[in-house]
Amino acid sequence: MLLEQPGSIGGLRLKNRVVMAPMGTNYSTTDGLSTARDVAYYAERARGGVGAIMTEAMVVTQHARPHHNSLCCYHDRFIPGLASIVEAIKEHDCAVFGQLNHRGALLRRHVLNMEPVGPSDWVNPNTGDAVRALRVAEIHEIQRLFVDAARRLWRAGYDGVEIHAANGYLFQQFFTRRINQRTDQYGGAIENRMRLLLETIDRVKEALPQLRLIVRLSASEFHPAGYTQEEIVQLAQAVERAGVAAIDLSGGSNESPQLSKFCIQPPSFPRGCLGPVAKPIKAAVSIPVLLAGRVVEPQDAEDLLQSGAADFVSLGRALYVDAHWCAKAFGKVDAPIRRCIACNVCFERLTLEKDVSCVQNPMVGTEFETLEHAEPQLSAPTTRPARVLVLGAGVAGIEAARVLAGRGHQVEVWERAQRPGGQIHLAVAAPDKQEVWPVWTDRWQQLEKLGVRVRTGIDADEAAIRGFAPDHVMVATGSKPRKPPLSLQRLASGIPVFHAWELFEHTEKIPAGALVTIVGGGMVGAELADLLRLQDCRIQLLEMTSVFASGMARNNRLELLERLEAAGVRLISRCRIESAIADRLHVQVADGAPAELEIGQVLVFATGPEPDLSVLPALEATGVPYTRIGDSQAPGDFLAAIRDAWMAALALDAERASPAAPHTPSRAATAPPIRSLA
Repeated sequence: MLLEQPGSIGGLRLKNRVVMAPMGTNYSTTDGLSTARDVAYYAERARGGVGAIMTEAMVVTQHARPHHNSLCCYHDRFIPGLASIVEAIKEHDCAVFGQLNHRGALLRRHVLNMEPVGPSDWVNPNTGDAVRALRVAEIHEIQRLFVDAARRLWRAGYDGVEIHAANGYLFQQFFTRRINQRTDQYGGAIENRMRLLLETIDRVKEALPQLRLIVRLSASEFHPAGYTQEEIVQLAQAVERAGVAAIDLSGGSNESPQLSKFCIQPPSFPRGCLGPVAKPIKAAVSIPVLLAGRVVEPQDAEDLLQSGAADFVSLGRALYVDAHWCAKAFGKVDAPIRRCIACNVCFERLTLEKDVSCVQNPMVGTEFETLEHAEPQLSAPTTRPARVLVLGAGVAGIEAARVLAGRGHQVEVWERAQRPGGQIHLAVAAPDKQEVWPVWTDRWQQLEKLGVRVRTGIDADEAAIRGFAPDHVMVATGSKPRKPPLSLQRLASGIPVFHAWELFEHTEKIPAGALVTIVGGGMVGAELADLLRLQDCRIQLLEMTSVFASGMARNNRLELLERLEAAGVRLISRCRIESAIADRLHVQVADGAPAELEIGQVLVFATGPEPDLSVLPALEATGVPYTRIGDSQAPGDFLAAIRDAWMAALALDAERASPAAPHTPSRAATAPPIRSLA
């Protein structure tokens, strides 16, 4: 496997061809200082076997911070904390590079009151913020700030520095003619539009001649007025002549969701999607090329390397999901890789100024993300096994069973339905949602390997529970549809009424070409509309708030709404339904006058679920202690369900390990020695 072979960047040997991409975390302090959480997060990925880590983008000035809790290096006070990150990474034979960035026009006024600046006066299409053109003296000052920041990273022990000149940030803004309208030495001809980056490279190299320098570029803007392939090749060649050690390729621009999706790709994008646009650049230079873009499994990375599109793979979201991706890929840890599903919850959380998390790995950045907790079957089993009954074979139930069985507890899972999976079958039914399957399959395969018995079509009554004689019960019975939020007594008898859940797997219940009204424009309602449009249904989607598909990451959400609008789906927001009479809904839209909407042939409700607690009376009659997890505790998403299950299982394991102190949370973080690491 080429992926496992050593490589070299600027004379520095890397043990394999996997470089962790620079991804934000918001794990730092509000002052930009690194924390123990930063150190643990990076150290676990170094332990997981990557050849090099590119730490997240750090700003070169206090006036250009992207997030409230982003890492910074604009002052010497940041050096000790950054050095602690470097030291923790290098303990695992892993190189470390630091990315430096200035967002320029993409700075947001509502985040720390940062002023957007760029090559020219402009308006950020994503925020509506006015952008001020930089004066030449300010340009030179920014270049000096990059030199000073690079020097701090060098003093902190970094092996090299990457200048972020991609994804729509300051250097790319100067390079693209559609944004740069200057008429001085930094605008116009391509030589002038390259000048800011090339001068910055020269200044950094002059100040730090031994520093390995990498430059990140967007292989394409994916914009009709963006720079051409010939121009980006010319820039890459100029960067090489300037003496950089490698080029790191991404794509798109974070100035808008329409372009950001080429950087943070939704699940509709193919694996290795940037390979075709990267190959001409790779062919035009002789220095190593790193490449990102929907690399989920080792074969995706291997295909990019074998195709000649790159020399190294820049692995991003896949390492949010599984810190031990490399160790598993190279056979050093006997456990399957958890796979990224491109839901982009990670990116959305950063945009909302939250700390990063992951649907597949909700323990990212915590002490419970270590291999000992993530893969408990690799550790010595508990000496006090419990007999545990898990009620519900959905994602939460299976995750709890996986963790408990991995720790050596005696676990059995009961499912009332005739098949396991719960809501996963609904989640994968909509278009472009097949990538969600690993949320289920990754856990189900491990459960099978552990030999856990899963019984389907079984009702958990009091006698059955007593007969099993559990020490503890995990209630993972999920949720059920809420009743419609309005009376349907006066609805025309010929109009069938469904809940959205009924239709995801049985769209045949809806005649092709039918007029369908969906009440509830959240993610479930919007995805059902996306599915029904494939049957040429005429659809109107009603939402009480001003936002459709809320809770969905914006890149994915925008792509979904674009499809709906292109298919002629009628989107009616701020719609309050007063009543349903005959074949009409009586509504008020925004502040308008009361109106009537024709329902059509079918009325569907996608107005949310509620916990299914029908098993509780029988369970409570037994007196067996229990824990509610997932939707049975509070309806939410897969992230919440998996987090609940994982932590509840660890809590039960800790309680069994220390019966004298069952509520001591610190014991959950104490695991026996690992036994399966090579």
